[in-house]
Amino acid sequence: MVLTVGVEEEFLLLDPVTGENAPVVEKVLAGLTGAARAQSRLEVRHSMVEMVTGVCTGLAEVREQLGGLRRAAAESAAATGAALVAIGATPIADPRRTVTDNPRFRAIGRHYGPIAHDPAVCGCHVHVGVSDRELAVRVCDRLRVWLPVVQALTVNSPLFSGADTGHASWRSMQLERWPGLGPAPLHGSGAGYDRTVRTLVASGVMLDESMVLWYARPSATWPTVEVRVGDVGLTVDDAVLVAGLIRGLVGAAVEDVVAGRPAPEVPDHVLRAAHWNAAHAGLAGTLLDPVRGVARPAWDLVGELVAAVTPVLARHGDLAGTHDGLQRLRRTGTGAERQRRILGRTGDVPATLTELARLTVS
Repeated sequence: MVLTVGVEEEFLLLDPVTGENAPVVEKVLAGLTGAARAQSRLEVRHSMVEMVTGVCTGLAEVREQLGGLRRAAAESAAATGAALVAIGATPIADPRRTVTDNPRFRAIGRHYGPIAHDPAVCGCHVHVGVSDRELAVRVCDRLRVWLPVVQALTVNSPLFSGADTGHASWRSMQLERWPGLGPAPLHGSGAGYDRTVRTLVASGVMLDESMVLWYARPSATWPTVEVRVGDVGLTVDDAVLVAGLIRGLVGAAVEDVVAGRPAPEVPDHVLRAAHWNAAHAGLAGTLLDPVRGVARPAWDLVGELVAAVTPVLARHGDLAGTHDGLQRLRRTGTGAERQRRILGRTGDVPATLTELARLTVS
């Protein structure tokens, strides 16, 4: 059975001269036409735009749609005098730190206060189709131990306030201020999931049941598992690689559920440590193996992830492309590593962002 996949990408709109966030999303959306307009979304901040693929059955289709959506959004942004940049966190400054004109976003702003007005951050959310909600919850239980590795693969936000933060994903560090965001608890069943969400809503940690911000969750809207741990990918190649690996992980988790293999019982605090490690270091060093509780070379854990999903990748025709994508990533580095190299060469953050805008649509 072929598992469907869809990708949501958030992008920053930046002033091409200063590098500051440009609050022009309404103009950018108005400039989109046809399928690109239908597949665009207003996000919580004025300097962000989200583009969403349709339901895809193959990674070639994902690639085609992502490339077309990025080009359309970049052209519309350029018409407003802004640049579309695939970067995970505000690199210099966000001068208009208010939520966009949406009743839902305003309610979030009232409930969470200044946290909702932090500088804009951009992620990549991958949806993989599953047959029912109960299965989706059980799949999420089995994804928990692999998502720090996925996070390390996607790091793409080392810059903040005009300087290198020392973290590979500043977006991840910034989002730790949000309650209810992070690795999902181990639920065991749909009923267990519902009990946890009701408790967190009662506490105020979640405004309501739609504020489930865990790194993997059953989608509230679609019959999918949604994985939302990663920074937006710098290039289309980066996004396609991650989409394929996540589909592979979901497929392997479905097989584990069907076979009755239990989900690893890793404590939440260990997973949080593994995610912090991934966001800090990316693939440039060691990662915490949450099952063994020891630090290991990052690429060793990537290799174990690929081994775990190889049968699913092969069944979907994704094995060769995934191996090629990982070889490219090992050769060129993560988005964070590429940003740092460009910054080292230019010595200037706005000049770096100009090159990142080019890579966004390359």
